[in-house]
Order: sequence, then C-alpha cells, then structure tokens
Amino acid sequence: MKIQKDLQKNLNYIKSELQSDDVSFLDLSIGNKNGVLVFVNDLVSKNQVGELILRPAFSFKGKPTRKKLFGAFFSPEKTEVLTFDDFFNDLLLGNAMLIVDGIDGALSFGLKEFEKRAISEPPTSTVLKGPREGFVECLPVNVSLIRRRLKTPHLRFEHMTIGKYSKTPVAICYINGIADKNLIKTLKEKLNKIDIDAVLDSSYVSKFLGERDTSIFKQVGNTEKPDILAGKILEGRVAILVDGSPIVLTVPYLLIEDFQSPSDYYSSPYSATVVRLLRAFSVMLALFLPAVYVSAELFHLQLIPLSFLLTIVNSIKGIPLSPSYEMFFTLAIFEVLNEASVRMPKYVGMVVSIVGGLVLGETAVNAGIISAPTLMIVALSGICLYTVPEMEQTFSVLRLLFLLVAGTTGLYGLILSVSAFIIYLVSFENYDTPLCAPFSPLITADMKDGFYKGFIKEHEFRPQSIKNVNNRRMKIKK
Repeated sequence: MKIQKDLQKNLNYIKSELQSDDVSFLDLSIGNKNGVLVFVNDLVSKNQVGELILRPAFSFKGKPTRKKLFGAFFSPEKTEVLTFDDFFNDLLLGNAMLIVDGIDGALSFGLKEFEKRAISEPPTSTVLKGPREGFVECLPVNVSLIRRRLKTPHLRFEHMTIGKYSKTPVAICYINGIADKNLIKTLKEKLNKIDIDAVLDSSYVSKFLGERDTSIFKQVGNTEKPDILAGKILEGRVAILVDGSPIVLTVPYLLIEDFQSPSDYYSSPYSATVVRLLRAFSVMLALFLPAVYVSAELFHLQLIPLSFLLTIVNSIKGIPLSPSYEMFFTLAIFEVLNEASVRMPKYVGMVVSIVGGLVLGETAVNAGIISAPTLMIVALSGICLYTVPEMEQTFSVLRLLFLLVAGTTGLYGLILSVSAFIIYLVSFENYDTPLCAPFSPLITADMKDGFYKGFIKEHEFRPQSIKNVNNRRMKIKK
C-alpha cells in the first residue's frame, strides 16, 4: 500500500497498525504545510532528532516539495519511502519517519541509538596472544569490526530481512573476487526461502543452511572473533551476520576447523602442531576409552595386562552393577553435574563442580557403588572432551552410542560401528565441499593447515578444499 498525499489518512492508517505507547507522533510545521515525525522512543537519539530534523524543519520557508525536503535536512542517512511496508520496516528498525501533508511519500532518517554491549573478549575463544575483540549483538558494530580488518573495496555486505514478526536484519559478507559466485547464489536462495515468525539468534538461521537435516554433525561454521572471520572469508568462505547475535556463521564448513584454535595462528608453528595433535588424541580418548574398557572387561579380558587386570578385579569386588551399567551410571552423573554447573550461578556452579567431582565421586567409590577405574576413565574422558569445545555436544552423544555398542556386542561391534561412522564422515558433503577435507579426499596442498600447522610462507595459495576464484594468497619474493 502506497503512502498517500493526505496527511490525516496516513496518520489514521499508521495509528491503526501501531497501537503501542512507545511510538511517538510529533506534530510540526514545515513551511506552509503540516507534518508529523514518527519514531519509537527507545530506539532513536532525541538529541539528533532536535538538531538534524526539528531545527531544519522550523527554519524551512516556502512550499515543501519532495526534492526540497530531501535537501533541507542534515542527516547523513536519509532515504525516500513510498510504501507503508517500507515505512513500518524502517520505523521499527529505529529510524525516524517524516510525513508531510501534500507529499505522497515519507523521509526516513537513520538516527538509531539504543543500549548495546561493549566489545570484549568472547568467553568461548580466549587467547593468550592475538586480538581480544569479539562480536556483539549489534549488526552495525559487527560490520565495522570486519571493515577495520579488511580495508578493501572488494569486501561486500548484502543485507536482507528474515522473520515475519522479528524483521531481523541479516547480512551476507564475502570478498568479491575470492568467494565462489555459485556458493553466494546458493546461500542467497536458501536464506530467501526461510519463512519463520522470528529469528532471535544466528542458530535459527544455521538450521536452514544445512543440506542434511538429521545429521548429528554441524554443517555451518561459526566464530565470535573478527580476526578469525576475516581469515575465513579470505580463504573463500561466505559469512552470515544476524542482528542480535554475537556468533557469525560461515560456509562452507570443514571438520578440521574445530580442531584449530585462534591462538594457533599467533604462536609458533611447532607448538600449534603439537597442540592440534594433542586435541586429536584427546578426542580419540574421549570417544573410545569408555567403550574399549567396557568391551575388554566384558568380552576380551585377554586384552588387559595381567597386573592391571588384577587391579580391576580387586576394585570391582562387591560392585552391584555390571561394567556397562556402571559406566552408563557414572557418565550420567557426570553429565548431570556438568549441566548443573553450567546452569547455576557462577560461584554456586564452582561449588557444585568441586563437591560433585571430589566428595560425591570419592563417596561413591568408598560405598562400593562404582569402581575407581571406572570413575577415572569417565573423568579422563570428560576432560578430554572439552579440548574441542565446539564439538562437545556431538562427541557426548557419539560416546554414549559407542559405549552402548561395546557393551552389547563387544570389540567387534565397536570396530564395525566405527567403520560405519568413518564411511559416513568421508561421504558427507555440504555446499559441494567434503566435510573431512583435506584428509578425505586427500589434498596434500592443504595439509599445511590441518593437524600440521605450516609456516607463514607455506600458505602461498588458498585452500583447495574450499572453492574460490582466486587461488593465490601471497607472492613470495626471492
């Protein structure tokens, strides 16, 4: 519906649609015509309204026209709006809207001012060396953080709105001349198909971007640090920024990304390589140690060294539960303590962790409910799980599945299930990018940033695992 020339009809329609006390209607005179300034109280800067709109409006002389009005105001962010749909969208985004009698349209002034969180280091990506800035919940601030790091005219931001009621601003970010155009086109099509009441966080959007809806593995990368995001889009990825969320999405996603830490790129390649290998070893322990222990205790005692077997036999005397039930029970207690420590207030959560880990564990062993080796294995598995925090939830589910298979079919069933798991991983593709690249398929040129962290001069070309239109990253002068 178009905005009409009759001021009173426009006001009646706007007030019928916006029956809310936080919407202000300010009457004013512009030359020889009446006008109304409409804005949401808590989203607009009152000082800028007075300086950039009211002062020029009262000093306006003569008959106002659309062209004269557009040049009369000092606001650097002003646009013409012709329909009520655009009028309401701009108004609820925090713009001040001016309608004047006799003009079939409105002026939109970008005078947004609202409370936002200060830029700080994200709790999920702390580093010893390197930048400590993190994204916040304000989209313009996040855009500025990326612009500060990539001062190039080839950096592109394409904006859209998603959500029937939330009207959430979403921005697609990429570097023109690096990102694959087919990837950008596919991503836009997926975002345009999203039809949902509200988008309150970027996780809402990520659910619509995966190509396997029932997959246990995530199919979209994410980060809270501008420097990491800049590095990813320089490799050819496309970022999705959602207003109201400090977590920025990236596609395509590779599994190896979660084994890489932000601090790896600001430390020695030797130490980064050792730490990455340590993370991979820790994940193997977290996933398979409980399952292998239970299968060996139930079906394959010959696999356990005699001295260790005697220790186990002595420790399980009087334990009322079978080895598999005992392991499940201990894992369940660990997960309950983990959830309680996360959900409770910070200092209470620390107390719960200490009481649960020390007092409850020791008491359970002394009472003969669980054995000491089981408690040690569950504790070690839980600690190792958090060396890759982004995959903690996925690996927790897989650990339980492997434990269930090992407790019912033994080591042979575990080997078969792991083989099926590997086949599933190597056949997984998202946006024409293999999830397990550069290991499957084997791309030797990309191994320099896998579990091995190469020197800076080894990164002359962009990763071949990710489609891009400009393969060269740097020129080595000899």
